[in-house]
Amino acid sequence: MLYEITVPQFIKMLKNLNAILGKAATHAETKKFDMQVLLNSRLAPDQFPLIRQIQIATDVAKLCVSRLTGIEAPVHDDKETTLLELTSRVDSVVQYLNKFAAKDFEGAEAKKISQPRWEGKYLTGHEFALQHAIPNMYFHITTAYSILRHNGVEIGKKDYLGEMPYKK
Repeated sequence: MLYEITVPQFIKMLKNLNAILGKAATHAETKKFDMQVLLNSRLAPDQFPLIRQIQIATDVAKLCVSRLTGIEAPVHDDKETTLLELTSRVDSVVQYLNKFAAKDFEGAEAKKISQPRWEGKYLTGHEFALQHAIPNMYFHITTAYSILRHNGVEIGKKDYLGEMPYKK
């Protein structure tokens, strides 16, 4: 179950994020301003800018899967400053996630997952995915979307949600 609720959805949302960033680039070009304005925008003075939102969203996705499976995640140095560097980072995480299958998650639900800032406390793999990683990834992608929308980029819910597997 953990594979189904993490990997496919993380891939979908990261691809949606890159598509939204593409629309942001078009917006900046059309309005004739530097894309750096958007990349350094934030919703509140004490909130991370768009660049950091993208870095964290990718970190959450790759580190969630890595912690659940024990398969090492790619390392990113958080030095991205351009749209190309950020979309390349998203692409590299999608490539990493595409390597996984449901069998890689066997036993992951009961794994004890901890982080240094949790001061010795842990969550089970199931709890970690449902109560920490998934909401955290959505938070940062939603914040990235909101920063762009707030700055006039013409995106909507369909851009955020992406393609749907509708049936007839």
